[in-house]
Amino acid sequence: MSSPRLRRSLFATTAVAVLGAVTAVAMSTASAATIGPVTGIGGKCVDVAGAATANGTKIQLYTCNGTAAQRVTFGDDGTLRVLGKCLDVAAASTANGTKVQLWDCNGTVAQRWTYSAAKEFTNPNAGKCLDATGQSSADGTQLQIWACGGTANQKWTIGGGTTPPTSNPPASNPAMGAAPYAYLGWGNLPDPRTIMTATGVKWFTMAFILSNGACDPLWDGYRPLLGGQDQTVINNIRGAGGNVAVSFGGASGPWLEQTCSSASTLAAAYQKVINAYGLKAIDIDIEGSVYNNATLQQRTIDALKTVKANNPGVAVYVTFPSDRNGPDATMINRAAASGLTVDAWTIMPFDFGAAGQNMGTLTVQAAEGLKNTIKNGYGYTDDQAYRHAGISSMNGITDVGETVTVADFRTMLAYAQQHHLARFTFWSANRDRPCTGGGTGDDTCSGVSQNAWDFTRIIAQYQG
Repeated sequence: MSSPRLRRSLFATTAVAVLGAVTAVAMSTASAATIGPVTGIGGKCVDVAGAATANGTKIQLYTCNGTAAQRVTFGDDGTLRVLGKCLDVAAASTANGTKVQLWDCNGTVAQRWTYSAAKEFTNPNAGKCLDATGQSSADGTQLQIWACGGTANQKWTIGGGTTPPTSNPPASNPAMGAAPYAYLGWGNLPDPRTIMTATGVKWFTMAFILSNGACDPLWDGYRPLLGGQDQTVINNIRGAGGNVAVSFGGASGPWLEQTCSSASTLAAAYQKVINAYGLKAIDIDIEGSVYNNATLQQRTIDALKTVKANNPGVAVYVTFPSDRNGPDATMINRAAASGLTVDAWTIMPFDFGAAGQNMGTLTVQAAEGLKNTIKNGYGYTDDQAYRHAGISSMNGITDVGETVTVADFRTMLAYAQQHHLARFTFWSANRDRPCTGGGTGDDTCSGVSQNAWDFTRIIAQYQG
């Protein structure tokens, strides 16, 4: 593709305006639902010893008593919180037997947990389960992490409030599927908190994670994963009650899918980013020579199988080009044959060479083709196929001079709602504002008649 969607990655080697001296900021809870008490083996509760709040306080089993020391909240950032602090794996260790303690919430991987359908709390960084030491149910039993084994001392039952999700399918969390792309490489990204306040949108898809020339994930291939402006923006979004998916890839490399030489090393690169931010959703934007290469397609599919197996609470989206009748079937058919299911196969329904035509109508046509491809590849019903499909449009004037209007987005919204698509988003928040001086669309504006954030306002109405 040509600009501006192509340029989103071409600018990876250019200087970016520095936002100022940046330091890592501890991530705050996006939102938190009370889920405690949490009961384990012997019907005993997860408990903060002595109801103390000092860092390092023991997390233990104890007879359930309804006190604040046993009232747990589960945050959108994956934390388990009691008494205003977080359940923490000591020193972020991954070793069996590492103690779980109370500690100031700091946004690190040591404080992130997922809850599975098997009723296990897992620390993704360690890949191990919350465990009652020695399979004991005695009062005062230390909680620790241990290799998940499906034993009774690793089973946890939620009571007294909202159960944390056992998985994160977009159909049950439409806000996750309605996450406009936001990019710091160019385009003078507005403060996402301004957009959130104006539109009600809660999620953004932060782009792009690329390769540094080796199998190491960095923002645009050169900005640091942690401690830089990208993390600051993510922290700000979370601090304002929102959250992010992270997108890997884009229209230009260097792609991890190329520089990671195997599915296992590629999966490890994806996992590094998931762990760094405690992500609940990732987007694999597969284009160009990756999308057109059978070996790289298969490497990506096999890596995502590992990611799905190791992260049951993380939604996986795959985004790729389409023509006006739907996408090429190769990637979806190869994934289905390999046993990979993703939360949404998402098309980019633009750059058709359809200047002057109705892009709302053409998007629906392409999405129907996507539905049929998913249906045929997986043997799904129509309803199942729709619920694994997504649209990622482009607002305003596209790379090839098509015009995608606010009215076209309303057409797409109605279609997405009617068929319960898994995802409805667009490229990009940077462009969701009118041009000044009669501009015709670039990296910072749409080129069509609109008020600031009109396209995002429509995305924010998406209910899955």
